[in-house]
Amino acid sequence: MTPARLFRSFWIGGFECSCHVNSKGKRLDMTAALQHDTLAAEDYRLLRGIGIQTARDGLRWHLIDRNGAYDWSSWLPMLEAAEAEGVQVIWDLCHYGWPDGLDIFSPEFVERFSHFAAAAARAQRERTGRAGFFTPFNEINFFAWAATRDLIYPHAYGRDGALKRQVVRAAIAACEAIWSADGEARICWAEPLIHNVPPRWRPWLTGPAQAQRNSQFEAWDMIAGRIEPELGGAERYLDIIGVNFYAANEWEMPGGRKLHWDAGSDDPRWMPLHKLLAEVYERYGRLLFIAETSHYGIGRADWLDEIAAEVQQACKNGVPLEGVCLYPILDRFDWDDPAHWHNSGLFDMVPNGSGSYRRVLQREYAEALCRAERLVGC
Repeated sequence: MTPARLFRSFWIGGFECSCHVNSKGKRLDMTAALQHDTLAAEDYRLLRGIGIQTARDGLRWHLIDRNGAYDWSSWLPMLEAAEAEGVQVIWDLCHYGWPDGLDIFSPEFVERFSHFAAAAARAQRERTGRAGFFTPFNEINFFAWAATRDLIYPHAYGRDGALKRQVVRAAIAACEAIWSADGEARICWAEPLIHNVPPRWRPWLTGPAQAQRNSQFEAWDMIAGRIEPELGGAERYLDIIGVNFYAANEWEMPGGRKLHWDAGSDDPRWMPLHKLLAEVYERYGRLLFIAETSHYGIGRADWLDEIAAEVQQACKNGVPLEGVCLYPILDRFDWDDPAHWHNSGLFDMVPNGSGSYRRVLQREYAEALCRAERLVGC
């Protein structure tokens, strides 16, 4: 396998940075909740200590953008900490959250977001002297689903398609704005990678399953201008493709029954990850990386063993896979229940008695990462 060309390390650490308004009407700030904003240098140093030199992290647009004026105080210390620790960061510009009072369906949303993107790209370039890596909007497909239901504000019921098209418009405008500020910047588009099948007892019901499966390509196809060209898409915007893949990403449709082993069986309808990656590469011909993957509890190590084997096979098959992001790298609590921790990080978060958390390496997961590094060869 050839060494990673895009990123400083093949293995990437992803920091949970959601900052949307949740189902209970509360603004989240996962970066602050985990004290990653104030402990960024320590957290990036932890990555370097386990051989990871690349991270996914996020800006908090709602804190920075003050009606078009920018207060970078919530981000620059993190950017400077990454520089000091020698960690390359792929920065999410919008991880589901935007400034209060801004209507996501309005033309102003597109304009404000593009101006913010340009300013962020300019600030990154000025302070590092290097081209930036940016994800304009994380998981457009998932967001358009979740934000038209109870999960994420604005709960725009029945407007899935309109919301997706609006976010694509904003993301394309942001891409142009980024390149106007930093012509060498790279753009990553992270979307869930899924597979759907009809229920066992209704195998002829292929329509809903195929429609759900096809929906995973909509955001990428819109960005590339392959569908709905009036949105302004073009192939040049589809730079680097990131796929987010978890054990729950393959299910029966309709019904929702999960296919994988954590549902109680090794379902023969499960599609191996290396085949899904090959399908995406064949469709788009772009460099790929796994932008999110992890599991929870005692399944963390077993899941990474499986991912590593699939990554090795994908690379043998010629898929240009540039990296794998363990997301989250720090454990996280549930968006709607801060008392419920997912136990999904490479580092568990242990209260230290003074309102903060100690980062404690999860031994079995770390051992699985060592095995993965040896198997994949980087």
